[in-house]
Amino acid sequence: MLKKLQLFDYFNMFILLVISIVCIYPFLNILAVSLSDGAAAASGKIYLWPKGWNIETYKYILENPRLGVVKGLMNSFLYTIVGGVFGVILTYCTAYSLSKKRLIGRKVIMLLFIFTWVFEAGIIPNYIIYKQLGLVNSFWVMILPMAMNTFLLIITKSFLEGLPEELEEAAFMEGANDFQIMWKVYFPLCKPIIATISVFYAVFIWNQFLIPIIYLQDTSLHPITLVLYDMIINSSSDGTSFENVVVNGVQLTPQNLQAASIFCAILPILFIYPIAQKYFSKGIVVGTVK
Repeated sequence: MLKKLQLFDYFNMFILLVISIVCIYPFLNILAVSLSDGAAAASGKIYLWPKGWNIETYKYILENPRLGVVKGLMNSFLYTIVGGVFGVILTYCTAYSLSKKRLIGRKVIMLLFIFTWVFEAGIIPNYIIYKQLGLVNSFWVMILPMAMNTFLLIITKSFLEGLPEELEEAAFMEGANDFQIMWKVYFPLCKPIIATISVFYAVFIWNQFLIPIIYLQDTSLHPITLVLYDMIINSSSDGTSFENVVVNGVQLTPQNLQAASIFCAILPILFIYPIAQKYFSKGIVVGTVK
């Protein structure tokens, strides 16, 4: 029996190793292509290690304002930071209110959140509403529509409901009001769930594509996802498409220029999870158990 369990453990480890390789390989391949010479990249024979190693590709895309990569990255950083902070604060405040049994009509309010989560109005009604609110072609269209996620609201509310009610009672006896209890008593205890929803909001906003392509016609407001779409998928004769160039004696082709642009877009968001990993697992588990 013991040997069977050991074999089963080894099999699980093998499966996890295969899954890890499958997940990691595309990132390593993109990095290798972006650091390779253009001729080697065009040959399609680069897998895990660069050929003709150089960083001219990154210099070219970051120093060339015509491509808009730096502007797109700055916009994405701004949307992610402002939208993430706004979303986390709004979600936490709403979840705290809905977690209190003394709130009149809290079940009805929660049902309304769930109803709008399940049944969406659709693109055309949303566009009409956003147009009337002045959000079309506006910075705030990347912030306000994504400021409340019902799934994250539910797990935050569940986490808060799992905290001892005696904390609130003791704080009331000390003369604290609801606002002070929410921020000075409960908020420091919510680091796991705050880190969890922060990661979700950051990834969701950074990777957002549908909202900017519909509502942002001004190219100066485009996030990096839309910049990549214009340069790689929607290349045209407008001057934003990649082409063969020679920089400091190094040939750069569309293959490694595209790879470098993609890696620049995914690298910042990859740093978020390791920072929040300490709290992430605990927050997502505790928040969803109930």
